[in-house]
Parts: sequence; structure tokens; C-alpha cells
Amino acid sequence: MTVRLTWVQPEDLVGHELRQAAQDGRDAGDIERSWYAAGGSPAPERAGASDSPAPAGLRALAERLLDELAVLESPLAEYEPTGLAAVRAACPRWPAPRPRSTALGPEQLHAAWLGRAAGCLLGKPVEKLPLAGIRALARATGNWPLTTWFTARGLPDELAAAHPWNRRSAATSLAENIDGMPEDDDLNFPVLGVLLLQRHGRGFTTADLARLWLDELPAGRVFTAERVAYRNLLDGLEPPDTARRRNPFREWIGAQIRADVHGWTHPGDPGAAAEQAHRDAVLTHTANGVYGAMFVAAALAEAAGGETDVHGCLAAGLRVVPPRSRYAHAVRLGIATARAEPDFDTVVNRLHSAYAATHHWVHVLPNAALLAAALTHADGDFGGSVCRAVSGGWDTDSNGATAGSLAGLLAGRPAALPDRWTAPLKNRLATSVSGFGSIGFDTLAELTYQEVRRP
Repeated sequence: MTVRLTWVQPEDLVGHELRQAAQDGRDAGDIERSWYAAGGSPAPERAGASDSPAPAGLRALAERLLDELAVLESPLAEYEPTGLAAVRAACPRWPAPRPRSTALGPEQLHAAWLGRAAGCLLGKPVEKLPLAGIRALARATGNWPLTTWFTARGLPDELAAAHPWNRRSAATSLAENIDGMPEDDDLNFPVLGVLLLQRHGRGFTTADLARLWLDELPAGRVFTAERVAYRNLLDGLEPPDTARRRNPFREWIGAQIRADVHGWTHPGDPGAAAEQAHRDAVLTHTANGVYGAMFVAAALAEAAGGETDVHGCLAAGLRVVPPRSRYAHAVRLGIATARAEPDFDTVVNRLHSAYAATHHWVHVLPNAALLAAALTHADGDFGGSVCRAVSGGWDTDSNGATAGSLAGLLAGRPAALPDRWTAPLKNRLATSVSGFGSIGFDTLAELTYQEVRRP
């Protein structure tokens, strides 16, 4: 028996790094030829690990090639810095805090927490499924365009076999099975964000976050870039090297899903929210992966400060992202495509044409484009926001969670969210974060509000 721990096997990381090199414009042709000539395989298409371990010689080659790939320079680095000073210097419209922001209270934060949970839960059963599978499952049960939870009731057996639900989530996230909010990393990270602020305040360092993870976050509850960074911490590396060493997932979506609390706790100050999110993100990510966290934090801070228009929030998010970066391009593409096309399926088809062949389904760029498109197209409507975000595929639970967070915050109070989205949550969150198990979303909102009011 072998333990195939996902997202860390050197023989699987090479294929992911070769794909990232191609996206970065790095010339990795010689390394790629060496890898395949030796019998290496591409990265697993959707899973986190290949079926069998590589022979010792091939694994050693994988480790050497990963180090060689790391020193190749990207021609895009000039436009996609990671350091905060360089990011700020690249953003000519960096937002200033509002002199008088609208008071943010627990009710708005409660709606944001509920929105994040509902959007995440909606996307959980179809995570990892291809777009065609998501559409087929929903259509077969009369739920397309998507308007409510996925269900297995009435689903033909052959379709269920062709597109199996996410095995970890079907038992807790199909309409007939929902009984409160099950554990998910998209909720664990906001809970950890609250805990981070409770222990260290807004002046926390990236090292403080690293220690918090080691103390409170089980290694098996992190994935992709977070798992690599966790391993790097255990190997004795310090941040930000934890984000760089043998980490082909450093521009994937992980940091973006950790940004909500940084935005919620900076009402009316998108710039400060983005800076706080940056300190969090660089533990695990670089460049576009970091921009995802900064973008979301800034957009949420704008909403928390009283902005009632989702389009203004997206514009605030773009002000903290280097305008010549691929992340900024992805967001602008998503917004423009949504504005130009009334049919959202057509919007999604165009985004998949732009990204699906070249980017993994967890990479931040296609998901940023889809998130921006979904929020723009829904024009602030809560159900429309989460359903569009999930119906576009890719990282369905993460996109649903972030869309729900922003749309919920803009809605302003739990009662403004349709009961069909909030009642099944039963005001109960399952989490492995110590001290927060089965906590209510109202309690989380109060704890978050305490951090808003902290000097």
C-alpha cells in the first residue's frame, strides 16, 4: 500500500510547472524534452496525484528539473511583481480611504458569512466536474439555468454514472442531504482569518499566519499551493520562500479564497484591505495568485464601506491590481464579456474558449474572469450571482463562495437573502478549526464585527 498524498509528489509537480512556465513565457523546451524522454508524464488533468509513485530515478530527475525551472526568468515579471511596494508602484489609481464611510454592523457581516456559505455549498457537489457535466446534471433535473441546489432526485442512472458528483461532497451538499454547512476550506480560511486578527490584530505578519496554520490547521485540510507551503514550512523554509519553492500552484486560486475577512474588516478602505490580504497571500502565492486576494479584499472593503453597486466594487478591486498583469486582463475580460452578451451560457462559453485549453481548473485567472463575469451579469442579485458563478464551472465552490460573500454584503442583512439559500444552513458551520466547531454564522458575524471595531 502507498499513501499518494495529493499536490506534493515531485513527478506530478513537473507537469504543472511546465504548464505554468508556458503561461509565463519562460523557455522550458529543453527541460520539457528531458522530462518526457526520461518517461515523465504530464500533470494529472483534474486529480491531485497520479495513480502510482514514480521510480526513484525519475523522482530524483523531477526534483532536479523543478529546481531548474525555478531559475528561468519570466518576461512578464516586470508587469507582475509580488512585493507590495512594487505592486503599489504599478497601480496608478491606488484607492485612498473614504473620509466618512458608512457604519458597518453585524447584520451586514452576518449576510456576508451566510452568502459565502450558501455559494460554497451550491458549488460543492459539482466541483471538479467539466462544464458539460454540470450543465447535463442540472438540465436533467429541471434546474437550468441554475436557480437552486443540485439534486440527484430524478437523475437518470446513466447520467449519474457519466458525471459522478464530487465524492466528498454529495452526501452533504445535494438538496436532499443538506443539514447545516459542512466543512470546506472556503469557510475554514475565513474562520482562521478571524482567529488571526483576534490573536495578532491588523498588524499581523506573514510569519504570524504561518505559526497559526501550524498550530490550528490540519495539513490534510489544505490543498494545492497551501499544501506545498505547509510542507515548505515543515522543511524549515521561511515566508515568502514558502510560496516559491517547488510550488507550481503559486498562481492558483488559494489566496483569493482567504481574502474575505481582510475586506470585511476594512470598510471603506480598499487599499488597506488589499495590503492586509497581501501579507496573508505571500505565504503561499506570488504575482497573479497574490493579486486575487488583493482584488477580492478591496472589492469587499468597498462594499463594506457602503458601496451598494457591485460594479463599483469590482472597479475598486481593479485599482489594487497592476493594470498590465494577466489578472487585470482576466477581470476586464469577464466584465466586458458579461456586458456584451445577455445570455450567460454564451458568456461562459467564451471564457472557456479563452482559458480552458491552457489553464488548470483551479488556476486563478480563469476563475477571476468567471467571477467578474458572474457578478457583473447578475447586477447585484444574490441568487443570480451565486448561480452564475457556479454554473460556469472550474472551481465551483470557491467562485460561489466569493460571489455569495460580495452579494450578501451588498444585500445588507440576512433577511434580504432568499430563505431557500439560508434556511438549509441552519445557522451551523462544521469546521476543524479548534474552538469553532458547529459555530453559528450570527456568532461569526459578531466576532468579525469586534475586529472591525478594534483600533
